[in-house]
Amino acid sequence: QVQLVESGGGLVQAGGSLRLSCAASGGTLNNRAMGWFRQGPGKEREFVAHISWIGGFTSYSDSVKGRFTISRDKAANTVYLQMSSLKPEDTAVYTCAAQPPYSAPSSHVRDYDSWGQGTQVTVSS
Repeated sequence: QVQLVESGGGLVQAGGSLRLSCAASGGTLNNRAMGWFRQGPGKEREFVAHISWIGGFTSYSDSVKGRFTISRDKAANTVYLQMSSLKPEDTAVYTCAAQPPYSAPSSHVRDYDSWGQGTQVTVSS
């Protein structure tokens, strides 16, 4: 497992943008598929996006496709989530997660073994 710390959350107006960062310590992310999940008020945790450990292949939930972009900087051992055209329904705690090394990327919570503490994103209307 690796330790993950998110940053970049905050309060933004609808239509605005934010970039979340997920920095790792205690290990490399370069051989791990990475994902972002979110949990809104009164809702279950849901998949947002993931990126493969090789090739940089990405996948998104239908609710964020076209508005969010996941990326990684291997030199910085960091993964990002660029969020644009934010909507009030995007309000949630956003958490990054890492899969075990050399795993195929997954949208399922059960396939991740390292989790950050989460960062709050609030979108006002």
